[in-house]
Amino acid sequence: MTPGARVAAAIEILDDVITSAREGGAAADVLIARYFKTRRYAGSKDRRAVREIVYDCIRGLDEIPANGRAAIMGAQPSDTLLFTGDGHAPAPVDPSETPATRGLAPQWLRARLGERADADLLMRAGIDLRVNALKAEPDQLLHLGSRIDGFPHALAGAPADISRRPEYLSGLVEVQDRGSQRIAAICAASAGMTVVDLCAGGGGKALALAADMRNDGVLLASDTDWRRLGELPARAERAGASIIAPIRLDPGAEIEALAQWRGRADIVLVDAPCSGTGTWRRNPEAKWRLTADRLSQLTILQARLMHVAAALVKPGGALIYAVCSLLPEEGSAQADGFDSSGFSEVSRKLLTPKTDGSDGFFIARFEKAC
Repeated sequence: MTPGARVAAAIEILDDVITSAREGGAAADVLIARYFKTRRYAGSKDRRAVREIVYDCIRGLDEIPANGRAAIMGAQPSDTLLFTGDGHAPAPVDPSETPATRGLAPQWLRARLGERADADLLMRAGIDLRVNALKAEPDQLLHLGSRIDGFPHALAGAPADISRRPEYLSGLVEVQDRGSQRIAAICAASAGMTVVDLCAGGGGKALALAADMRNDGVLLASDTDWRRLGELPARAERAGASIIAPIRLDPGAEIEALAQWRGRADIVLVDAPCSGTGTWRRNPEAKWRLTADRLSQLTILQARLMHVAAALVKPGGALIYAVCSLLPEEGSAQADGFDSSGFSEVSRKLLTPKTDGSDGFFIARFEKAC
Protein backbone atom coordinates (compact mmCIF):
# COMPACT_ATOMS: atom_id res chain seq x y z
CA MET A 1 0.00 0.00 0.00
CA THR A 2 1.18 3.52 -0.76
CA PRO A 3 1.21 6.10 2.07
CA GLY A 4 -1.90 7.67 0.56
CA ALA A 5 -3.67 4.31 0.40
CA ARG A 6 -2.87 3.71 4.07
CA VAL A 7 -4.48 7.02 5.01
CA ALA A 8 -7.52 6.18 2.87
CA ALA A 9 -7.83 2.85 4.68
CA ALA A 10 -7.58 4.61 8.04
CA ILE A 11 -10.37 6.96 7.00
CA GLU A 12 -12.64 4.04 6.11
CA ILE A 13 -11.95 2.36 9.44
CA LEU A 14 -12.45 5.60 11.36
CA ASP A 15 -15.82 6.06 9.67
CA ASP A 16 -16.80 2.64 11.04
CA VAL A 17 -15.35 3.39 14.48
CA ILE A 18 -17.28 6.67 14.70
CA THR A 19 -20.56 5.02 13.66
CA SER A 20 -19.98 2.15 16.05
CA ALA A 21 -19.22 4.53 18.94
CA ARG A 22 -22.46 6.43 18.31
CA GLU A 23 -24.56 3.27 18.00
CA GLY A 24 -22.89 1.09 20.64
CA GLY A 25 -21.42 -1.33 18.12
CA ALA A 26 -18.15 -3.25 17.90
CA ALA A 27 -14.89 -1.94 19.35
CA ALA A 28 -12.16 -0.41 17.21
CA ASP A 29 -9.85 -3.44 17.35
CA VAL A 30 -12.68 -5.67 16.12
CA LEU A 31 -13.46 -3.29 13.27
CA ILE A 32 -9.81 -3.13 12.24
CA ALA A 33 -9.60 -6.93 12.18
CA ARG A 34 -12.78 -7.15 10.09
CA TYR A 35 -11.47 -4.57 7.64
CA PHE A 36 -8.24 -6.42 6.90
CA LYS A 37 -9.86 -9.85 6.87
CA THR A 38 -11.27 -9.02 3.44
CA ARG A 39 -8.13 -7.22 2.23
CA ARG A 40 -5.48 -9.89 2.08
CA TYR A 41 -3.28 -7.70 -0.14
CA ALA A 42 -2.35 -5.58 2.87
CA GLY A 43 0.90 -6.78 4.43
CA SER A 44 1.78 -6.74 8.12
CA LYS A 45 3.57 -3.39 7.83
CA ASP A 46 0.54 -1.88 6.11
CA ARG A 47 -1.83 -3.19 8.78
CA ARG A 48 0.39 -1.93 11.57
CA ALA A 49 0.75 1.51 9.97
CA VAL A 50 -3.00 1.89 9.39
CA ARG A 51 -3.76 0.74 12.93
CA GLU A 52 -1.37 3.36 14.32
CA ILE A 53 -3.05 6.12 12.30
CA VAL A 54 -6.48 5.06 13.55
CA TYR A 55 -5.49 4.90 17.21
CA ASP A 56 -3.46 8.11 17.07
CA CYS A 57 -6.60 9.85 15.81
CA ILE A 58 -8.82 8.36 18.50
CA ARG A 59 -6.35 9.29 21.23
CA GLY A 60 -5.76 12.78 19.91
CA LEU A 61 -9.35 14.03 19.58
CA ASP A 62 -11.83 15.23 22.19
CA GLU A 63 -15.39 15.16 20.83
CA ILE A 64 -16.45 12.41 18.49
CA PRO A 65 -15.58 13.63 14.97
CA ALA A 66 -18.00 14.05 12.09
CA ASN A 67 -16.23 11.42 10.00
CA GLY A 68 -12.88 9.81 9.29
CA ARG A 69 -11.64 12.62 7.10
CA ALA A 70 -12.32 15.17 9.82
CA ALA A 71 -10.50 12.92 12.28
CA ILE A 72 -7.37 12.76 10.13
CA MET A 73 -7.46 16.49 9.44
CA GLY A 74 -7.66 17.28 13.15
CA ALA A 75 -5.36 14.70 14.68
CA GLN A 76 -2.89 14.05 11.84
CA PRO A 77 -2.82 17.28 9.79
CA SER A 78 0.48 16.33 8.13
CA ASP A 79 -1.29 13.37 6.53
CA THR A 80 -3.59 15.72 4.65
CA LEU A 81 -0.62 16.30 2.32
CA LEU A 82 -1.45 12.82 1.04
CA PHE A 83 -5.02 13.89 0.20
CA THR A 84 -4.17 14.08 -3.51
CA GLY A 85 -6.84 11.90 -5.07
CA ASP A 86 -4.13 10.05 -6.99
CA GLY A 87 -4.47 6.30 -7.17
CA HIS A 88 -5.96 5.08 -3.89
CA ALA A 89 -5.20 8.27 -1.95
CA PRO A 90 -8.06 10.32 -0.41
CA ALA A 91 -9.62 13.13 -2.40
CA PRO A 92 -8.16 16.63 -1.85
CA VAL A 93 -9.43 18.64 1.11
CA ASP A 94 -12.36 20.90 0.33
CA PRO A 95 -12.24 24.36 1.96
CA SER A 96 -15.69 23.70 3.47
CA GLU A 97 -14.44 20.70 5.48
CA THR A 98 -13.93 21.26 9.20
CA PRO A 99 -11.21 19.37 11.06
CA ALA A 100 -12.06 17.61 14.31
CA THR A 101 -10.68 19.25 17.45
CA ARG A 102 -7.75 17.93 19.45
CA GLY A 103 -8.12 17.15 23.14
CA LEU A 104 -8.20 14.46 25.79
CA ALA A 105 -11.94 13.76 25.93
CA PRO A 106 -15.39 15.32 25.44
CA GLN A 107 -15.74 18.46 27.53
CA TRP A 108 -18.34 17.06 29.92
CA LEU A 109 -16.00 14.19 30.76
CA ARG A 110 -13.00 16.46 31.21
CA ALA A 111 -15.03 18.45 33.71
CA ARG A 112 -15.96 15.30 35.65
CA LEU A 113 -12.36 14.06 35.68
CA GLY A 114 -10.99 17.37 36.91
CA GLU A 115 -7.30 17.15 37.79
CA ARG A 116 -7.30 13.49 36.79
CA ALA A 117 -7.71 14.49 33.13
CA ASP A 118 -4.08 13.80 32.34
CA ALA A 119 -2.54 12.90 28.99
CA ASP A 120 -1.18 9.67 30.51
CA LEU A 121 -4.75 8.34 30.43
CA LEU A 122 -4.36 7.88 26.69
CA MET A 123 -0.74 6.78 26.45
CA ARG A 124 -0.24 3.38 24.91
CA ALA A 125 -0.15 0.67 27.56
CA GLY A 126 2.50 -2.00 27.77
CA ILE A 127 1.76 -5.65 28.52
CA ASP A 128 1.94 -6.76 32.15
CA LEU A 129 1.98 -10.41 33.14
CA ARG A 130 0.97 -12.15 36.34
CA VAL A 131 3.09 -15.20 37.02
CA ASN A 132 0.80 -18.03 38.13
CA ALA A 133 2.02 -18.97 41.61
CA LEU A 134 0.35 -22.39 41.22
CA LYS A 135 2.84 -23.29 38.52
CA ALA A 136 5.87 -20.97 38.49
CA GLU A 137 7.94 -18.26 40.16
CA PRO A 138 8.74 -14.88 38.56
CA ASP A 139 12.50 -15.49 38.51
CA GLN A 140 11.93 -18.47 36.21
CA LEU A 141 10.31 -16.23 33.60
CA LEU A 142 12.46 -13.11 33.46
CA HIS A 143 12.99 -13.72 29.74
CA LEU A 144 9.37 -12.56 29.33
CA GLY A 145 9.68 -9.25 31.22
CA SER A 146 11.14 -7.38 34.18
CA ARG A 147 10.09 -7.46 37.83
CA ILE A 148 7.91 -4.61 39.15
CA ASP A 149 8.61 -3.23 42.60
CA GLY A 150 5.74 -3.90 44.99
CA PHE A 151 4.12 -6.54 42.78
CA PRO A 152 5.47 -9.97 43.77
CA HIS A 153 4.02 -11.88 40.82
CA ALA A 154 4.15 -9.22 38.09
CA LEU A 155 6.38 -8.84 35.04
CA ALA A 156 6.37 -5.75 32.82
CA GLY A 157 7.15 -5.39 29.13
CA ALA A 158 5.95 -8.74 27.85
CA PRO A 159 6.27 -9.50 24.13
CA ALA A 160 3.29 -8.74 21.91
CA ASP A 161 2.96 -12.39 20.90
CA ILE A 162 2.73 -13.65 24.48
CA SER A 163 -0.62 -15.36 23.91
CA ARG A 164 1.04 -17.69 21.39
CA ARG A 165 4.01 -18.59 23.56
CA PRO A 166 4.28 -21.89 25.47
CA GLU A 167 4.56 -20.12 28.83
CA TYR A 168 1.09 -18.66 28.31
CA LEU A 169 -0.45 -21.70 26.69
CA SER A 170 0.69 -23.91 29.57
CA GLY A 171 -0.72 -21.56 32.21
CA LEU A 172 2.53 -20.27 33.68
CA VAL A 173 1.47 -16.66 33.09
CA GLU A 174 -1.66 -14.61 32.52
CA VAL A 175 -1.88 -11.22 30.84
CA GLN A 176 -3.05 -8.92 33.62
CA ASP A 177 -2.48 -5.23 34.25
CA ARG A 178 -0.62 -4.52 37.48
CA GLY A 179 -3.62 -2.51 38.69
CA SER A 180 -5.82 -5.60 38.51
CA GLN A 181 -3.13 -7.49 40.37
CA ARG A 182 -3.21 -4.82 43.08
CA ILE A 183 -6.95 -5.42 43.52
CA ALA A 184 -6.33 -9.12 44.13
CA ALA A 185 -3.58 -8.26 46.63
CA ILE A 186 -5.89 -5.94 48.57
CA CYS A 187 -8.38 -8.81 48.83
CA ALA A 188 -5.71 -10.72 50.80
CA ALA A 189 -7.21 -14.12 50.04
CA SER A 190 -5.53 -17.15 51.57
CA ALA A 191 -5.88 -20.91 51.68
CA GLY A 192 -9.08 -22.31 53.13
CA MET A 193 -11.18 -19.18 52.67
CA THR A 194 -14.57 -18.81 51.05
CA VAL A 195 -14.28 -16.06 48.43
CA VAL A 196 -16.85 -14.59 46.05
CA ASP A 197 -15.84 -12.71 42.91
CA LEU A 198 -19.24 -11.16 42.30
CA CYS A 199 -18.57 -9.53 38.91
CA ALA A 200 -16.02 -11.99 37.58
CA GLY A 201 -16.31 -11.30 33.84
CA GLY A 202 -13.78 -13.47 32.04
CA GLY A 203 -12.22 -14.48 35.35
CA GLY A 204 -8.84 -12.74 35.40
CA LYS A 205 -9.07 -11.71 39.04
CA ALA A 206 -10.64 -15.04 40.04
CA LEU A 207 -7.53 -16.76 38.67
CA ALA A 208 -5.31 -14.43 40.71
CA LEU A 209 -7.38 -15.10 43.84
CA ALA A 210 -7.16 -18.88 43.27
CA ALA A 211 -3.37 -18.61 43.12
CA ASP A 212 -3.31 -16.58 46.35
CA MET A 213 -5.50 -19.27 47.95
CA ARG A 214 -3.06 -21.94 46.78
CA ASN A 215 -6.02 -23.66 45.14
CA ASP A 216 -7.44 -24.48 48.57
CA GLY A 217 -10.89 -23.28 49.61
CA VAL A 218 -14.10 -22.18 47.91
CA LEU A 219 -14.01 -19.58 45.15
CA LEU A 220 -17.26 -18.56 43.48
CA ALA A 221 -16.99 -16.58 40.25
CA SER A 222 -20.33 -15.07 39.26
CA ASP A 223 -21.52 -12.69 36.57
CA THR A 224 -24.58 -11.74 34.55
CA ASP A 225 -22.50 -11.69 31.35
CA TRP A 226 -22.80 -15.35 30.52
CA ARG A 227 -20.66 -15.06 27.38
CA ARG A 228 -17.64 -13.68 29.25
CA LEU A 229 -18.10 -16.05 32.17
CA GLY A 230 -18.09 -18.90 29.68
CA GLU A 231 -14.40 -18.18 29.01
CA LEU A 232 -13.44 -19.02 32.59
CA PRO A 233 -13.55 -22.86 32.71
CA ALA A 234 -10.91 -23.19 29.96
CA ARG A 235 -8.76 -20.49 31.55
CA ALA A 236 -9.04 -22.12 34.97
CA GLU A 237 -8.08 -25.52 33.58
CA ARG A 238 -5.02 -24.03 31.90
CA ALA A 239 -4.01 -22.33 35.15
CA GLY A 240 -4.61 -25.39 37.31
CA ALA A 241 -7.20 -23.49 39.37
CA SER A 242 -9.67 -26.24 40.19
CA ILE A 243 -11.43 -24.47 43.11
CA ILE A 244 -13.20 -21.92 40.89
CA ALA A 245 -16.96 -22.50 40.55
CA PRO A 246 -18.61 -20.29 37.90
CA ILE A 247 -22.17 -19.15 38.72
CA ARG A 248 -24.36 -17.49 36.12
CA LEU A 249 -26.57 -14.74 37.48
CA ASP A 250 -29.64 -13.00 36.13
CA PRO A 251 -29.63 -9.18 36.44
CA GLY A 252 -31.63 -8.10 39.46
CA ALA A 253 -31.81 -11.61 40.91
CA GLU A 254 -28.27 -11.90 42.28
CA ILE A 255 -29.29 -12.18 45.94
CA GLU A 256 -31.67 -15.08 45.21
CA ALA A 257 -29.06 -16.98 43.20
CA LEU A 258 -26.46 -16.59 45.96
CA ALA A 259 -28.84 -17.06 48.91
CA GLN A 260 -27.03 -20.16 50.22
CA TRP A 261 -23.86 -18.10 50.61
CA ARG A 262 -25.45 -15.33 52.64
CA GLY A 263 -23.19 -14.42 55.56
CA ARG A 264 -20.64 -17.12 54.70
CA ALA A 265 -17.92 -15.36 52.65
CA ASP A 266 -14.56 -14.36 54.07
CA ILE A 267 -14.05 -12.03 51.10
CA VAL A 268 -16.39 -10.62 48.48
CA LEU A 269 -14.86 -8.74 45.56
CA VAL A 270 -17.10 -6.31 43.68
CA ASP A 271 -15.16 -5.34 40.55
CA ALA A 272 -18.21 -3.45 39.36
CA PRO A 273 -19.29 -2.56 35.82
CA CYS A 274 -18.18 1.01 35.20
CA SER A 275 -17.38 3.69 32.64
CA GLY A 276 -13.91 2.27 31.96
CA THR A 277 -12.29 5.71 32.05
CA GLY A 278 -9.25 4.06 33.62
CA THR A 279 -8.76 1.79 30.60
CA TRP A 280 -8.56 4.44 27.88
CA ARG A 281 -4.93 3.46 27.23
CA ARG A 282 -6.31 0.21 25.78
CA ASN A 283 -9.79 1.29 24.66
CA PRO A 284 -9.52 4.98 23.79
CA GLU A 285 -12.78 5.12 21.83
CA ALA A 286 -14.62 4.39 25.10
CA LYS A 287 -14.46 8.15 25.76
CA TRP A 288 -16.84 8.61 22.81
CA ARG A 289 -19.27 5.89 23.95
CA LEU A 290 -19.97 7.12 27.46
CA THR A 291 -22.94 9.42 28.07
CA ALA A 292 -24.15 11.16 31.21
CA ASP A 293 -27.24 8.93 31.24
CA ARG A 294 -25.13 5.78 30.96
CA LEU A 295 -22.90 7.00 33.80
CA SER A 296 -25.94 7.59 35.98
CA GLN A 297 -27.19 4.05 35.30
CA LEU A 298 -23.78 2.62 36.18
CA THR A 299 -23.60 4.40 39.53
CA ILE A 300 -27.03 3.03 40.47
CA LEU A 301 -25.91 -0.48 39.53
CA GLN A 302 -22.64 -0.13 41.48
CA ALA A 303 -24.46 0.88 44.66
CA ARG A 304 -26.88 -2.04 44.28
CA LEU A 305 -24.06 -4.55 43.78
CA MET A 306 -22.33 -3.33 46.93
CA HIS A 307 -25.57 -4.01 48.79
CA VAL A 308 -25.74 -7.51 47.29
CA ALA A 309 -22.12 -8.16 48.25
CA ALA A 310 -22.57 -6.92 51.82
CA ALA A 311 -25.19 -9.61 52.48
CA LEU A 312 -22.67 -12.33 51.60
CA VAL A 313 -19.89 -11.23 53.96
CA LYS A 314 -19.60 -13.08 57.26
CA PRO A 315 -18.67 -11.34 60.54
CA GLY A 316 -14.97 -10.53 60.41
CA GLY A 317 -14.97 -10.77 56.61
CA ALA A 318 -14.21 -8.12 54.00
CA LEU A 319 -15.85 -6.47 51.03
CA ILE A 320 -13.53 -5.03 48.36
CA TYR A 321 -15.05 -2.55 45.93
CA ALA A 322 -13.16 -1.71 42.74
CA VAL A 323 -13.83 0.08 39.46
CA CYS A 324 -11.54 0.74 36.50
CA SER A 325 -12.65 4.35 36.56
CA LEU A 326 -11.18 7.68 37.63
CA LEU A 327 -14.55 9.41 37.90
CA PRO A 328 -15.30 10.40 41.52
CA GLU A 329 -18.96 9.38 41.32
CA GLU A 330 -17.91 5.80 40.58
CA GLY A 331 -15.12 5.71 43.14
CA SER A 332 -14.89 7.89 46.21
CA ALA A 333 -18.58 8.84 46.11
CA GLN A 334 -19.61 5.18 46.11
CA ALA A 335 -17.30 4.43 49.01
CA ASP A 336 -18.60 7.46 50.93
CA GLY A 337 -22.19 6.40 50.30
CA PHE A 338 -21.76 2.77 51.38
CA ASP A 339 -23.59 2.59 54.69
CA SER A 340 -24.29 -1.11 55.25
CA SER A 341 -24.58 -1.71 58.97
CA GLY A 342 -21.57 -3.22 60.67
CA PHE A 343 -18.98 -2.36 58.02
CA SER A 344 -16.11 0.07 58.37
CA GLU A 345 -13.78 1.31 55.65
CA VAL A 346 -10.16 0.38 56.35
CA SER A 347 -8.44 1.52 53.14
CA ARG A 348 -8.96 3.18 49.79
CA LYS A 349 -6.58 3.69 46.90
CA LEU A 350 -6.63 5.47 43.58
CA LEU A 351 -4.32 4.09 40.89
CA THR A 352 -3.52 6.13 37.79
CA PRO A 353 -1.35 5.56 34.71
CA LYS A 354 0.79 8.55 35.68
CA THR A 355 1.46 7.64 39.31
CA ASP A 356 1.34 3.83 39.19
CA GLY A 357 2.03 2.81 35.59
CA SER A 358 -1.23 0.89 35.61
CA ASP A 359 -4.73 1.34 34.31
CA GLY A 360 -6.81 3.70 36.41
CA PHE A 361 -8.60 2.09 39.37
CA PHE A 362 -10.39 3.06 42.54
CA ILE A 363 -10.20 0.37 45.25
CA ALA A 364 -11.73 0.40 48.73
CA ARG A 365 -11.71 -2.29 51.41
CA PHE A 366 -14.48 -2.56 54.01
CA GLU A 367 -14.44 -4.97 56.91
CA LYS A 368 -17.43 -6.33 58.82
CA ALA A 369 -17.38 -6.33 62.59
CA CYS A 370 -17.11 -9.70 64.29
